[in-house]
Amino acid sequence: MALNLVSPPEIHSISFLGSTKSSSFSKLFPGGFVLKKDCGTTFGRKVQCSAQAPQPPPAWPGRAFPDPGHKTWDGPKPISIVGSTGSIGTQTLDIVAENPDKFRVVALAAGSNVTLLVDQVKTFKPQLVAVRNESLVNELKEALADMEQKPEIIPGESGVIEVARHPDAVSVVTGIVGCAGLKPTVAAIEAGKDIALANKETLIAGGPFVLPLAHKHKVKILPADSEHSAIFQCIQGLPEGALRRIILTAS
Repeated sequence: MALNLVSPPEIHSISFLGSTKSSSFSKLFPGGFVLKKDCGTTFGRKVQCSAQAPQPPPAWPGRAFPDPGHKTWDGPKPISIVGSTGSIGTQTLDIVAENPDKFRVVALAAGSNVTLLVDQVKTFKPQLVAVRNESLVNELKEALADMEQKPEIIPGESGVIEVARHPDAVSVVTGIVGCAGLKPTVAAIEAGKDIALANKETLIAGGPFVLPLAHKHKVKILPADSEHSAIFQCIQGLPEGALRRIILTAS
């Protein structure tokens, strides 16, 4: 097992190698970062240091604070949600409902849960709505017929992509399941939208393409769900480029 930490310029990584003896380790790194570990049977006394300077990965999310030099908007932050009827989508809309002064929804995309999508549209009044299952578009239109200001409705995958790159959205929450989330995410990045990513398959299947693309368009990919969000929250406060690698265990 190894724990690796980067703190330029003097020391860039530290590995604790397995040992049967107990010990403790404490080190003040440049920049004031302190690493302290009481070592038992899992971590040993042998320490290896590397001076190889790391390079920050493309689309490094950095801190979760607003960047004053990035995008600006008036009033609540406009967002699009891809996968609005799933777990991530419904939780995102709960946050929007609790913070109407901070967020507003401009576009929603769902798969086939028309009943829930109709409720969401009537509550949040987006400008654009997409339903991936094209056979359900007439049912959706009929259910929204009594709205005074009806949203534009685009069926199929093309509709989902249009939601992802809606011109008024600043950020896009991608909660669609599986590799179906890859194309909408790419479309959003190419349109200059920051991404709140809850779709791991996008990076598993397309990471070598998606990350350089995000770097090219100067957008941020912020993890929004599960383990990758937990890791992101843990590293808040580290200087940008200060983390070389993370080692995760798996079953």
